[in-house]
Amino acid sequence: MDPLRLVIFDVDGTLIDSQYAIVEAMEQAAHRSRLAPPSREDTLSVVGLSLGDAIARLYTDQADDVQTGMIAAYREAYMQARTHDGAPPFFAGALDTIQALQARDTVLLGTATGMSRRGMTRIIEAYGLHGVFATMQTADDHPSKPDPAMVLAALRDTGVDAAQAAFVGDTVYDIEAGRAAGVFTIGVTWGYHAADELWAAGANKVIDTFSDLTPTLDEYWSKP
Repeated sequence: MDPLRLVIFDVDGTLIDSQYAIVEAMEQAAHRSRLAPPSREDTLSVVGLSLGDAIARLYTDQADDVQTGMIAAYREAYMQARTHDGAPPFFAGALDTIQALQARDTVLLGTATGMSRRGMTRIIEAYGLHGVFATMQTADDHPSKPDPAMVLAALRDTGVDAAQAAFVGDTVYDIEAGRAAGVFTIGVTWGYHAADELWAAGANKVIDTFSDLTPTLDEYWSKP
């Protein structure tokens, strides 16, 4: 019998195209906090980190209480950003790939994301994905990637051996977290970090479209 397998997904920039909502929310939050908004490039460079770490990097010169206020302002602004039914849209092919993998008896799906549990719940509800993910790890319960805590928790939740698990993400933080947890790492080029950055971070594989994901997983799982 085939062993139980696990595919863990990052969310922002990997499953959902949240770029517009993130940039808009960061600008609005900065204005509400009476701070200069970061550039688009600076905002997108911290996607993949937990919100607290992202704000700390963008506003290193601000006091802790100012950063805390910015975090709260961003959360409120993000929820109000113009998105699809309260949640950002999925990338082309993402939902079909998720459904195809979930249909396999020996494959479980999970998420490891820097977003909050509230944000993840909104995505689940907006797209009717209840029960799709066997494990969901968020920034509410773990340190920010590249710390491997989220990936390790997903393995514990599902009982899947690291050798049978893969982590799919679009940033170097995802790749570093997956490598530290001992799982197969797959970088995607449609997110926030370039392919050369993902390879340099140690990705086992880098893919350009969602149609490449299932064949990549099958190739990995077919090896002894």
